[in-house]
Amino acid sequence: MTERGMQRKADGSKQSWETADTPIICETCLGDNAYVRMTKEAHGNPCKICEKPFTVFRWKAGSKGRFKSNIICQTCAKMKNVCQCCIFDLQYGLPVQLRDKVLEEYGAGSSLVAIPQSDANREYHASQHEQAISRGAAMVQSEAANAALMKLARKGPNYSRNLPKLCSFFARGECNRGSRCP
Repeated sequence: MTERGMQRKADGSKQSWETADTPIICETCLGDNAYVRMTKEAHGNPCKICEKPFTVFRWKAGSKGRFKSNIICQTCAKMKNVCQCCIFDLQYGLPVQLRDKVLEEYGAGSSLVAIPQSDANREYHASQHEQAISRGAAMVQSEAANAALMKLARKGPNYSRNLPKLCSFFARGECNRGSRCP
């Protein structure tokens, strides 16, 4: 309790904004360093899927990696079982589009989640999935789809995704940073 009373959020839409202590991140996005320092910014950016503000985390992915941050909220990440940074599947390490296509081929397309377009429907959809996640409901998959996904699954982390991108000036031979250029 503060000097002005209980801290209640005045706006009804702000009550559904996400606040988190840790992100949902895959091993590849965390990098090869066992000790990761993260910065945390509450309600830093809107989610790329549902457009609700969420807690943004930023870190350096490994000793030679570049800085990364999460781009979707935890509700959307839990709905689709994906990393908040790279949006790859957490269980199989595959891009979500590929995973969804395999699930559709094996008849498990009913477990796929389509995000509504209007704001009101999007908020209702997110609240329904938050309740389902709190109850412990998960995506249902057939055994054939699971076997096909296991064949395609990535076995270990791919840290080369974390390396800095090639400098376009360096590629043309016009970079003035010399050896400091990645």
